Amino acid sequence: MKIVFAGTPDFATLPLIKLVESGYEIVGVITQEDKPQGRKGILTPSPVKVVAQRFGLPVLQPKKIRDEIEIVKALGGDLLITCAYGQILTQAVLDLFPLGVWNVHAGLLPQYRGASPIQSCILNGESQTGVCIMKTELGLDTGDILLCKKTEILPNETYGELSERLSVLGAEGLIEAVAKIESGNLSLQKQGEDGACVVKKIGSEAGKIDFSLDGKTIVNTVRAFNPEPIAFAFLNGVRVNILRAEESELFAQEDGVFGEILSEKPKQGLIVKCKNGAVKIVELQPAGGKKMSGGDFLNGRKGEKGQVFL
Repeated sequence: MKIVFAGTPDFATLPLIKLVESGYEIVGVITQEDKPQGRKGILTPSPVKVVAQRFGLPVLQPKKIRDEIEIVKALGGDLLITCAYGQILTQAVLDLFPLGVWNVHAGLLPQYRGASPIQSCILNGESQTGVCIMKTELGLDTGDILLCKKTEILPNETYGELSERLSVLGAEGLIEAVAKIESGNLSLQKQGEDGACVVKKIGSEAGKIDFSLDGKTIVNTVRAFNPEPIAFAFLNGVRVNILRAEESELFAQEDGVFGEILSEKPKQGLIVKCKNGAVKIVELQPAGGKKMSGGDFLNGRKGEKGQVFL
């Protein structure tokens, strides 16, 4: 059985590694084009490309996969595994693979279809998530499900931390799924539409913290945007990236305008007024500066009691 693997970010690297280590024949890896990174705009390969090259696997980087049908066909794959690849597949692509196209989706279906299942479940305050291996069809994450693996979302877990755990879970599920596909032992479950939702890609502007919201919503936003695209607010006209936060009982009953710094002493931490209480900014990073604790932020007089985050 010849497998073609399509993926791009860090999340997709472990599933690819596990396929190789399990002895499956990977006849090609498809990933997004190299992208400019950093201030100098240096072209940088995707994490999946780096892994593929480490194993000596053929790599394709089509600008649009739908325009490279013959090149993909020439790989001779029996099935295609996609994992956070980042491009929509056409029917012509799906028809290339006799054993089908299968996707490793980092969310429970049908509740979290779409581009941002990990971030969205944190934003929504979910206590559970998982990974589903589904057969790809033209609809957006609407295909039949081969298997799902569930996990609890840990308290204060960030997008990056949860993504790492789901990558491990996805790799485990993928190996089980490929074995089932190879044996022909398939029992697929159709997705219902009850509770179905499509979560769109989250832009960087959504990370702007609104301190008129309640503490739980603010904390979940900070978690869902760490490490990217990152939550932020402005203090004295300077952007401050907010990396970790938690609800606070300290000063929770104190009056103040939303976003106002309520604490004065560094040992109290950086406590900020919000709707129905306060939040403690545990870790932050001023523009052009280093990561620091909220206490160190106060100690360095980068923020003072009475000043307001906007």
